[in-house]
Amino acid sequence: MKINPNKSKAISFTRARTKDPLNYSLGDQNIPEASFCKYLGIIIRSDLSWADQVNYTVRKAWRALHFVMRIVKRGNKNTKSLAYTSLVRPILEYGAACWDPYRECQITALDRVQNKAAKFAHYTDGSVWESLAQRRMIARMCSLYKAYSGDRAWKDIGDRLQASYDVSRVDHLRKIRAKKIRTDVGKFSFVNRTIADWNQLPEGVIGNHPVKAHIFRKKGRKAKSVEQVK
Repeated sequence: MKINPNKSKAISFTRARTKDPLNYSLGDQNIPEASFCKYLGIIIRSDLSWADQVNYTVRKAWRALHFVMRIVKRGNKNTKSLAYTSLVRPILEYGAACWDPYRECQITALDRVQNKAAKFAHYTDGSVWESLAQRRMIARMCSLYKAYSGDRAWKDIGDRLQASYDVSRVDHLRKIRAKKIRTDVGKFSFVNRTIADWNQLPEGVIGNHPVKAHIFRKKGRKAKSVEQVK
């Protein structure tokens, strides 16, 4: 496998105000330093903020939605709904398990796309579909479940998970130890944020571990739906 220096960037992941310059090279060619890069369609910033990724996703989703609205303008509700869930919503959810935003303005920007699609397809708001925030949370918990279960693709994360020391009678037995972090970047990162949701799951969701990931997804979605109704 050959690495193309022209397509490579050097990034230092830190939130420090003063940074030491990076000096990397491949062969005789220096690797330029950058504050962000795009990897597998996900924009990663040096300060570990996902603002650029959210903004990029919103813009791309709006373009796709406007395209759908022009093409299926005279379609029925089912056609319009299928077009949205097939062509637009996957854009809003691509890689969302890692960049799921916690800031209200970013959540609203993503929801605005689905609300517009709901008005286009059903002449109502986005409540006809499961909320994007709910779907992102389910995606995060399914990813953490794969790490907890020892899935090969998630093994690096799974090896760092530790059992909680504080398990009460109302908690399930697979509670994960949460780390105390002061910064929002760490507190709302994929692992730490999802551990909080994981520890609140009822025993019935993961009581028969291990189960297939799609079964866990179904149980988790049902548990969270009941929780919202309460």
